[in-house]
Amino acid sequence: MKPERQLGLLWGGVALLLVALSPMAPRLAETLPACPVRTLVDLPCPTCGSTRAALALSRFDVAAAISASPLATAGWAGLIIGGLVAGLLALWGRPLREPDWIQSAPARWALVAIVLANWIYLVGVGA
Repeated sequence: MKPERQLGLLWGGVALLLVALSPMAPRLAETLPACPVRTLVDLPCPTCGSTRAALALSRFDVAAAISASPLATAGWAGLIIGGLVAGLLALWGRPLREPDWIQSAPARWALVAIVLANWIYLVGVGA
C-alpha cells in the first residue's frame, strides 16, 4: 500500500473516531487542566478556546465554537471534514497529495498572520 493511501486511511480513521467519541467530549474536557499561560499571566494563549470550540462543535453549535476560537473552529472542522474526504479518497484508491504551495514562504507568513489575528481576537474578547 502506498504511503499516500495509508495517510488518507489514517486521517479518515482519526476523523471517524473523533466523531464517534464526540458524545463523551464533555466528560473528557473536565479532566483537562486549566491553561497554564492563562493561569500564570492572565492572558489567553494563542490556542485558548480550543477545548470550548471542540465542545461547541460536538453539539453542532458553530456560532459558539467560532466565538470561543475562530482558528480552533477552522482547525477542528478541517481535521474532521478533511479526514473524512481523505479517508474516502483512500478507499477509492486515490492518493492524498501534499499541495505544492504549502511550504512556500507566503504560506508560512499567512499562517503566522492568521495565528496572530486569532490571538488578538482572543485577547480582545477576553477568552
